[in-house]
Amino acid sequence: MKIASNTKLINRNQKIARYTTFAALAILGVGLYISFTAPEAFSWSLGALVVGFLLSQVGMTYSNKFGKSPRPDEALTASLKGLEEKYTLYHYNSPVNHLLVGPAGVWVLMPYFQGGAVSYNPKKNRWTQKGGNFFLKLFGQESLGRPDLEVQYNTGEIKKFLEKQLPEAEIPEIKAALVFFNKSAVLNVEDAPVPALPGEKVKDFFRKQAKESSLSPEVVTLIQKILPPGE
Repeated sequence: MKIASNTKLINRNQKIARYTTFAALAILGVGLYISFTAPEAFSWSLGALVVGFLLSQVGMTYSNKFGKSPRPDEALTASLKGLEEKYTLYHYNSPVNHLLVGPAGVWVLMPYFQGGAVSYNPKKNRWTQKGGNFFLKLFGQESLGRPDLEVQYNTGEIKKFLEKQLPEAEIPEIKAALVFFNKSAVLNVEDAPVPALPGEKVKDFFRKQAKESSLSPEVVTLIQKILPPGE
């Protein structure tokens, strides 16, 4: 399997994660110092605390994606290691964060590190998560969010991109898969409209997909040519 990663973007976002986190801590520290030493300057203290909190949220968001190891791109790469060379895995250099193109088709990969019980309610078309880290959820850092909306948006973006780049070609179906890397995640997703599977099973899943509905080598090559080359 070839890997095509936007290392420049990854390095930039790692710096953003570090700098915003340090800046948030510094500003929060200043706000607390003012609140204790100069109570009459309450508005300045409150302003510093608000700015520090907002920066901390930005820092946490970037840190979750780019400051931890393994990062989402690293986890996906490791879980798919061993796929044949006909596949290319794209990180941060297509209209979506993670894209796999190969004999199994064109797949948007959506990595998750949340724990707890994950299920899908077909009547409400909603994904739900119970359990996990309460404190991270409180600050919105471990919420599952709305995978249904993300799938719709991401697959739509790839479809529009391919239609624009390949106006004369027949665009294959764009699919999506949710990949969970937290060992404590329990997946009850039999009725889900898209596959949701643990990281250790994702490679076998795509091998099976390639056998059941293989994308022609000509189409695979055509799509890979309009995307950055893999290494």
